[in-house]
Amino acid sequence: MYDLIIIGAGPAGITAAIYASRKRINLLVITKDLGGQTALSGDIENYTGYQYITGFELTQKFLEHMNRFSIELKEAEEARKIEKTTSGFKVATDIATYEAKTLILASGARPRTLNIPGEAEYKNRGVTYCATCDAPLFQGKDVAVIGGGNSALDATLQLTKIANRIYLITKYDSYRGETVLLEKVKASDRVAILYNTETLEIQGNRTVKAIKVKKDEELKTMEVQGVFIEIGYMPNSEFLHGFINLNECGEAIIDSHNRTSIPGVFAAGDVTNVPAKQIVIAAGEGSKASLSAFEYLSNIKDS
Repeated sequence: MYDLIIIGAGPAGITAAIYASRKRINLLVITKDLGGQTALSGDIENYTGYQYITGFELTQKFLEHMNRFSIELKEAEEARKIEKTTSGFKVATDIATYEAKTLILASGARPRTLNIPGEAEYKNRGVTYCATCDAPLFQGKDVAVIGGGNSALDATLQLTKIANRIYLITKYDSYRGETVLLEKVKASDRVAILYNTETLEIQGNRTVKAIKVKKDEELKTMEVQGVFIEIGYMPNSEFLHGFINLNECGEAIIDSHNRTSIPGVFAAGDVTNVPAKQIVIAAGEGSKASLSAFEYLSNIKDS
């Protein structure tokens, strides 16, 4: 029986683990992967203390910090179900079952899909959801980046150093990302921005060859060898359905102390209904969740 189980090891989960370890809480971290979305990010210029750092480098800094403590870690395990017990909570993963008095849910999010013809067929054959991972594969090629926010702008900036031509496509009439990122994108002569454009189909022959789009009611086929889908993320909360209260987006509903609808269960980061999905916010929320869990455990001990 652990005092605390943390599910997830992105910025929220890792920060929660560090804070909990400093409070001498007996804890276990269960995670499918290390680093979460941070590990897949490109250039980061808005994390306090670093004027510039890559997502990979920042992830390594997080892990180095966590590894200073003797934190028990179950990597490559995915939480599948949580149950309330008389003494706390039972967490079932795809490998084993664990018990704890409190939980911090920090399972993060995953990329959304377009759900259009050709997307699934050409996944990993020209269709990708991670510019940081796959951009080098498109050296000198023409590619499309689909999305209307920071993820699409970040992917485009990474590709300006690699691809021949980048078509940045959004169904909106403007970009909703950070002004600094948008200005950098517009400054590149390799980028063509297509507003009010809907992507209808991904076409190919073994690999991606083109995309079919609709702009101002006009259909058009554009030749590209890669499609980067950057339309946001979905919370990794399937295992929480029926356990705690979720909003219409499937995010865990929390209060200002990171408490969920069940006492003893806290949540932090991109799996929650906190409006801004940023690395620095996830880390801060992880620290708050850990402090709330410590207070909860202290009250149990004193009662």
